[in-house]
Amino acid sequence: MQHLKNQSTEKTKKNKKMFYEKVYEKYIDPFTDFGFKKLFGEENNRELLLDFLNELLHKDQGRIMKISYLNSERLGFSSNYRKAFFDIHCENDKGEKFIVELQKENQKFFKDRTVFYSTFPIVEQAPKIKKWNYKLKAVYVVAILDFVFDENENDPLKYRYDVMLSDIETHKIFYDKLKFIYLEMPKFTKEVDEIKTNFEKWMYVIKNLNCLEEIPEKLRGRIFKKLFAAAEVAKLTPEEYKEYLSAINAYRDWQNVVDTAEAKGITKGLAEGLEKGLAEGLEKGLAEGLEKGLAKGEQERLILQQKIEELKKLLKN
Repeated sequence: MQHLKNQSTEKTKKNKKMFYEKVYEKYIDPFTDFGFKKLFGEENNRELLLDFLNELLHKDQGRIMKISYLNSERLGFSSNYRKAFFDIHCENDKGEKFIVELQKENQKFFKDRTVFYSTFPIVEQAPKIKKWNYKLKAVYVVAILDFVFDENENDPLKYRYDVMLSDIETHKIFYDKLKFIYLEMPKFTKEVDEIKTNFEKWMYVIKNLNCLEEIPEKLRGRIFKKLFAAAEVAKLTPEEYKEYLSAINAYRDWQNVVDTAEAKGITKGLAEGLEKGLAEGLEKGLAEGLEKGLAKGEQERLILQQKIEELKKLLKN
């Protein structure tokens, strides 16, 4: 699994180099705040989000006919905290709620946060009238992850996790109106010629968009042509271009913080490991030395005792 982490790190390094050298990619990076919201959060690109959700949820939902965007700023987190993730809130024509978010780095309580997020569209369904039978509309939380959960590293082929409330013993679904979908993007390693489904096309585009120079033949359908047109850096307005550069800088700053923390952690870990290794080596050396010393002493005692016995026999004679 280390190669998946390295893959994500190499992509980050490539992005840094490109911007330092003023060599800009043709298409925007979906793993930036601007890129994610440009492709999925703008009214004129609503069709892109609708198609993505339909490919993701068609087994649960059937066909979603339309969606509308909701205000996602009401959660009130600080701007520094929100550098780690970007989110879009929307609902379909049946009133069901969707939270689509992109998470760049693993966090200690990330799963807790997604559960916490899901409570907002649940609580907001409570009417202000006194009489209510507690019937709820479904809530879906979709998390696009630029990392792999630690506990999933030994399963490199599974990149999609669908989570619902179920009975532990029978595994039967207990409640089907709350669903969490986690997509571990580093695990999706298919090349464009290996893609078979529209969902895989979305996975490929989200992961590789800013690394492409042209639209692959397999992605020349109407929806993806619209996505590539919306993603062209050259078509951004001056204001959008400035905002995109700001998002890239924020992404770079965040990655630098993470890289620095990881480097410090590795250095500290090596130092502690060396210290522990030396201590354990010394302790083991002393123990082995003592054991060998005792064994040698016992051997010399037996030889001396044998000589004494032989001397006694000679004196008797």
